[in-house]
Amino acid sequence: MVYRQISTTCPARRDLHISKSSYVNWLKKLFAADNVEPDQMKYLIVGLGNMGADYDHTRHNIGFEVVDALAKAFEIEFKNDHLGDVAEFKHKGRTFVLLKPSTFMNRSGKAVRYWQQKLKIQPENLLIVLDDLNLPFGKQRLRSKGNDGGHNGLKDIDAILGNNNYARLRLGIGNEFKEGRQVDYVLGEWNKEEAEQLPDILKYASDTIKSFGTIGLERTMNEFNKK
Repeated sequence: MVYRQISTTCPARRDLHISKSSYVNWLKKLFAADNVEPDQMKYLIVGLGNMGADYDHTRHNIGFEVVDALAKAFEIEFKNDHLGDVAEFKHKGRTFVLLKPSTFMNRSGKAVRYWQQKLKIQPENLLIVLDDLNLPFGKQRLRSKGNDGGHNGLKDIDAILGNNNYARLRLGIGNEFKEGRQVDYVLGEWNKEEAEQLPDILKYASDTIKSFGTIGLERTMNEFNKK
């Protein structure tokens, strides 16, 4: 954090007759750096998933794959940081910060809260990208808020943030599994047919995210929820 070059010597110590208003003004200057206004043009895009080779290319990690696709498109690399891997790019005057939490899916809330506070991201500029069993493979839905829908990642984010008033982009992974095999399906790798369609799905989700940051949530929902 960059602080202004101001004197930290209390004026009251130099002049016992200093007015109360002058002392208050000195305190305001001293702590001005802690009152940085949120950047209206900065967005935090969180892809949910699990770290580790065992989870690569699995349905549950499609959130990671979306932000990876964005990073590749803008030729940037993720760097390991506190509670996750982080990358940043600029697009049409906006700053997009991509986050892949390293806390594992079910503990995503801690990473989301940390980076939202650290970067001073406004609640309306936060977007969570995740998998959804209730949507057919290839479908997506962008929403301004909502319940967790049984998704443990969202459930933890709701609990840590204390609300569910943040945008989320749900990507359908289908539910083509036999009774009792949900975990195996969700943590399973894409089949051949799905893998062939995945690049187009990731591209569409990436375009949705860029639109979210440039033309706003409502217009983006109207345009990209059609598919």
